Amino acid sequence: MASPRDPEKVGVSAEPTTAEISARTEVGAVHLAVSDLERSIAFYRRVVGLEVLELDSGRASLGAGDRGLLVVVAEPGAGPAFGFTGLYHFALLLPRRVDLARWLMHAVRDRVRLVGLSDHFVSEALYLSDPDGHGIEIYSDRPRVVWEGLVASRLTTEPLDVDDLLSEVRDRRSESFDGLPVGTVMGHVHFRVATIPETVSFYRDALGFTLMAQLGAQAAFLAAGGYHHHIGANTWESAGAPPAPPGTAALRRATIVLPDDTELVRVRARLDAEGHEPRDTPDGTAVRDPSGNPLLLAVAGQETRR
Repeated sequence: MASPRDPEKVGVSAEPTTAEISARTEVGAVHLAVSDLERSIAFYRRVVGLEVLELDSGRASLGAGDRGLLVVVAEPGAGPAFGFTGLYHFALLLPRRVDLARWLMHAVRDRVRLVGLSDHFVSEALYLSDPDGHGIEIYSDRPRVVWEGLVASRLTTEPLDVDDLLSEVRDRRSESFDGLPVGTVMGHVHFRVATIPETVSFYRDALGFTLMAQLGAQAAFLAAGGYHHHIGANTWESAGAPPAPPGTAALRRATIVLPDDTELVRVRARLDAEGHEPRDTPDGTAVRDPSGNPLLLAVAGQETRR
């Protein structure tokens, strides 16, 4: 199978920095505005393999098992958010390599249109877009022992060895696709941003993530706890751009899940000190990065699907 144009063709170099945010920090649910709720629910169920966990007036929460991963909110008539800062893609991390192989078999069998199949050294990844143009990555990590300490020098993009991946499935004829497996999590979120220096300053110095790798003024990758990246950011399609206007099928918020209230207080204090104006909401602490990308800081166990 030939690989389509890759959406993350980069070579990377950087000096990792010491993280201040808790090593137990994770990425939580991503909220998106969509132009046609029923169409989006059908896509995320049949194509991606998420389950509907809750369906309310104008919104749906989807996930794997009982873990909420995505919330789609109706914005009738909304156009795509191209040419603005916002979401580049959200990334669903599958628990095992064989799960990624089974998803790829489903994509081939059901003629799912992919926009990338990539080997990033730290992971293997498949890329697609939803009906509103929101980017999606579905991936599995290589064992941490393979890449730990090498992210800055080895994070890259090469063509995915599809045959080797599919060799994980012993009997391809009997395999069926029953949705994403329990244990699937939101592995990372990748933003379109206006500038990289301001983005790095916010996520590293205010939130406290470690800068794991950087491609000059084009892209940066940051993480907690030595992971290869929880946050990606690039200017490839958004250098100097403003946020998407109201009424656009755009990112509503990405969630950063902190382990406890103590860590939330620490992070909020840094945000205040840096002048980023965090504010309280019923779901947690809301803040925007310098490119206007909306974030929610939530405490583990207190997330909602609203």
